[in-house]
Amino acid sequence: MAGTTDEVRHRAGGGRVAAVAAAALLALSACSAESAEEIELERGESGMMPSIDPPGPEGFDSAEVAGVKVDVPEGWEVQNEDGQLCMTPPGQSACAYGSVRLVPHQAEKHPRNWPKKDDAFYADDGWADNTDSCRSLNTAASGSIGVDSAALTTDRGAVFEHADGLKSHHSVWSVTCDNEDTFEVRMWFLPQSDVLLYVWSADAQYSALYDEIAASMDTTAYRADS
Repeated sequence: MAGTTDEVRHRAGGGRVAAVAAAALLALSACSAESAEEIELERGESGMMPSIDPPGPEGFDSAEVAGVKVDVPEGWEVQNEDGQLCMTPPGQSACAYGSVRLVPHQAEKHPRNWPKKDDAFYADDGWADNTDSCRSLNTAASGSIGVDSAALTTDRGAVFEHADGLKSHHSVWSVTCDNEDTFEVRMWFLPQSDVLLYVWSADAQYSALYDEIAASMDTTAYRADS
């Protein structure tokens, strides 16, 4: 009988173990099903995790126009309209002194094909389509002061590499006004992609920042759609 009792106890114990194991398995299955459901909700109907555009580096935000991406300094005003992007530093009029413009299809949309025609980006007078008005800090708003002379200060053939690996024609001009004010214009131009990055009238305090903005430009998606 003792043996029988031990056998019964063993079987009973085994039954309890089996019951506990079964309960644990059910709980694990429920958790797994819940986790799978949560993952499926995160992934969406396609079964793929939704893509999220990464933020710009510290101190910058990301902006895009026509597939061209660029980093914008935090605190700068951004206008995105008419197929172009304008970034304006604090305290300045939009798209004027100190601002940076990003324009895809620039030459294609321009009536005189500027700045692509005759490689204007490497000419002393190629800093603008209309070179009649002074853009110095003191005269930019009025537009009533003329221009005396302009000179390309970068070497002809100077290039600049961007985030997508492409190298643009990089030009910087020093322009002298009729009242002897001076201002600087900066340009990065990709003739084949026809993308223009343009500092309308440079503010010296942002000199290094302009290069950082230019370095961040990425035309990968834009070229894929062209």
